[in-house]
Amino acid sequence: MQLALEIILVITSILMVIFVLLHKGKGGGLSSLFGGGVQANLSGSTTVEKNLDRVTVILAVIWVACIIGLNLMQSFAPAA
Repeated sequence: MQLALEIILVITSILMVIFVLLHKGKGGGLSSLFGGGVQANLSGSTTVEKNLDRVTVILAVIWVACIIGLNLMQSFAPAA
């Protein structure tokens, strides 16, 4: 069970990094520094952005649940 949670944690971590980087820049931060301002006109509709937000939040909830589960397993595991 612990191995499965660790694998899910790694997969959700990688996917969260990818999905956060896919978000449209909201200001003149680092996204516009690397060409985010050029892509502002080429980006998709607001529906795509809403779905991207939903997937990112779901991944974050799964990620937090895996961390809590692993910590509970570690704290209640018998001493070796």
